[in-house]
Amino acid sequence: MMITARALNVILSLFVWHLIFIAGISRLNIASAATLGEWKLLQRNIGVSAMHMQLLNNDRVIIFDRTDFGRSNLSLPDGVCRNNPNDLALKVDCTAHSLEYNVNANSFRPLMIQTDTWCSSGSVLADGRLLQTGGFNDGEKKYRVFRPCANCDWQEFDGLNARRWYATNHILPDGRIIVIGGRRAFSYEFYPTSKTLINFPFLSQTNDVGEENNLYPFVHLSVDGNLFIFANNRAILFDYKKNSIVRTYPQIPGGDPRNYPSSGSSVLLPLSAAGTEAEVLICGGAPKGSYAQANKGVFVTALRTCGRIKITDASPQWVVENMPTARVMGDMTLLPDGNVLIVNGASSGTAGWEIARNPVLSPVIYRPDSAVGSRFQVQNPSKTPRMYHSTAVLLRDGRVLIGGSNTHVGYVFSGVDFPTDLTLEAFSPAYLGTEFDSIRPSILLPTAQTSLNYGEILRVRYRISGTLSPRRVTVTMVSPSFTTHSYSMNQRLLHLGGGNSLKIATSEYITQVRTPKNSILAPSGYYLLYVIHQGIPSVGTWVHIK
Repeated sequence: MMITARALNVILSLFVWHLIFIAGISRLNIASAATLGEWKLLQRNIGVSAMHMQLLNNDRVIIFDRTDFGRSNLSLPDGVCRNNPNDLALKVDCTAHSLEYNVNANSFRPLMIQTDTWCSSGSVLADGRLLQTGGFNDGEKKYRVFRPCANCDWQEFDGLNARRWYATNHILPDGRIIVIGGRRAFSYEFYPTSKTLINFPFLSQTNDVGEENNLYPFVHLSVDGNLFIFANNRAILFDYKKNSIVRTYPQIPGGDPRNYPSSGSSVLLPLSAAGTEAEVLICGGAPKGSYAQANKGVFVTALRTCGRIKITDASPQWVVENMPTARVMGDMTLLPDGNVLIVNGASSGTAGWEIARNPVLSPVIYRPDSAVGSRFQVQNPSKTPRMYHSTAVLLRDGRVLIGGSNTHVGYVFSGVDFPTDLTLEAFSPAYLGTEFDSIRPSILLPTAQTSLNYGEILRVRYRISGTLSPRRVTVTMVSPSFTTHSYSMNQRLLHLGGGNSLKIATSEYITQVRTPKNSILAPSGYYLLYVIHQGIPSVGTWVHIK
């Protein structure tokens, strides 16, 4: 068959337009991929699996594991060894089980812990020191303090009144730390320590025989000064001063457990400057009975559901939403813009030694202010499974530091489905893309470590090289969390206001806001202050409120 010149031209034109279309689709896919976050490997081997993590106000992250599995892959300096006749693995151990990670230098140094910190809890005190409480064996009634300084190390003390293994901590408005629960510890106490141990029947009432499902209870300080406490599938508002239950919330729909070892995660959603309302979000976990099934080799699909409840309502009710993927052992991290990153975990099984399968590699961003049904967005996947004993913490520059994953009794690097992981990586949400540099604020004032008072006017000065949208400027304040076992203790974000901007020089502006009115809204301590412009956050600056 003869093809005329005109027909040939038409065919060639169609072919060219097809190539252009394909190229356009490719560019769209590249652009789309860039909006879903990026991963970067920071360290291939820090020597210690990151079971617990806390960012401090000198931009160092304290990381620690446990002492009772034998040698780590990080030596203690100068030939120092830990001599502990009570240790269950090594009486003399010349390796570190804790380290300090320098975020800015991307370097780390070993730290010394003497007794076992396995599955413990922590909070940052008002003066910036890290308080760690409990652990296992000879460490179960210890508390340890780490002060942020160039060459500081852990200090260890006796003083807890009960075994605190799988407990939860929270800083209180008066600066004390409440320590709640733990395995077979149905009580709470306070730091600074006293001889007072207070019985807490709610924990025994929510204990599933043989599974527990109420360890690491979710605890959030509400705007009235009481504590929202969630254990298993139930929640209460608790007056810790009077040791009394103020109100009992409806059971989370479905009745499935959300606490360890079923291990969902929970976050107090961002608070407004007015401080009149508070909402809690709980996502993921495992159906009741999953732990027993997993120990028999049957790995039940994890929960896809999230429950959201406005805990300050007169008649609060749970609103149920579905995540894109089932997830157990996920971590929930508040981002500077008020969104929530859900990362790490598996889609079947539970927390525990080697009893989870199917790692969930793709994080999800949850947007609390979007309409129901459009709040979740799946992000680009990591290449690294982060299963049991994984962690995630927000960094000052807006990245999220992610590490850990050890599903084994010891460190095992081969011959298993999920080897012990000693890497550190960072997830950069889309807001860190270079395409937003022209509208990204850079804070000039307040300078780092500025002290703030409650209820004062704060004039935040910043630079934006591109075009400013004054009504789309907000200021937030974030309390960094102590993260372990899928729960970020003391995590808190406050919207301080915005919507106003005064130009004071070329590309320089001032937005006026007011600091939180009291220590109920923002317990005294160090926070990260951010300016958000058109959804793009600045690098944070450390401030101290008291």
